[in-house]
Amino acid sequence: MPDDTNDFNDFNDFNQQIIDEFRANRGRLSGMFENARLILLTTTGARSGRPHTTPVGYLPDGGERVLVIASAGGSPRHPAWYHNLLAHPEVTVETGAFTYRARAVPLTGEERDAAFARAVESDPGWAAYQEKTSRTIPVVALYQAGDGGPGDINAGSLAEAIKVVHDAFRHELALLRAEMSGTGSALGAQLRVNCLTFCHGLHNHHTGEDTALFPFLADRHPESAPAIARLREEHERIAALVEELRRAVDGTAADPATARAEVERLASELEAHLAYEEEQLIPLLT
Repeated sequence: MPDDTNDFNDFNDFNQQIIDEFRANRGRLSGMFENARLILLTTTGARSGRPHTTPVGYLPDGGERVLVIASAGGSPRHPAWYHNLLAHPEVTVETGAFTYRARAVPLTGEERDAAFARAVESDPGWAAYQEKTSRTIPVVALYQAGDGGPGDINAGSLAEAIKVVHDAFRHELALLRAEMSGTGSALGAQLRVNCLTFCHGLHNHHTGEDTALFPFLADRHPESAPAIARLREEHERIAALVEELRRAVDGTAADPATARAEVERLASELEAHLAYEEEQLIPLLT
């Protein structure tokens, strides 16, 4: 029987390099994973009881959950992390900007099939993995635990947190623009979900600023009133653009050209807004 210890160690070393880079750069990776959607998933060992962290690809799926696919590259066996979450469904998710606890729920029946079909439509590699194995590749929903907030921000101060969250939106926006540029005559179902998930996250972020951060700063820094007033106005303009994008991607007959134009309109306004907010607010919080 061949000794595969070296292969196993090489795989672990490769994963650890990704984990280290991911954490050091708050989710940004280089090389082959530069434009990939990855999270770090920490599960509890089914037999050992010890925590295990694995980089996994994910699919946005609205504001309440993300989806992960236990493909194992088309291996005949489910990956270890899948067995772990079956035994211990409470997991930890790291997005780069945020860390949060989640509950893992494998999808079944038509819901699983529809989610996997969306994944295949966005990346045919998933279909290639399924063709390599006789097992049905599982799709797992990760539901955020707690109050539904974004989770713990991976930052040491409020000033740093603003930049970290903004950079996460910039990164996601760059992924959307790249995905949009590759669309043909039809707008894929998963890409529509990606857009709607981005809109949901942006709406929640701006609502949080309007109700918590801005009043906090206005109370402690009255001189910031003009800047805060401008930021609130920009939130309203961005909200209107978000609604236009939602309408553009809604339904199976969505027009890719219209959706691309709305993404670019939103990107232009949002990038200017984020830069102005950092310029005005970070010095007050440093």
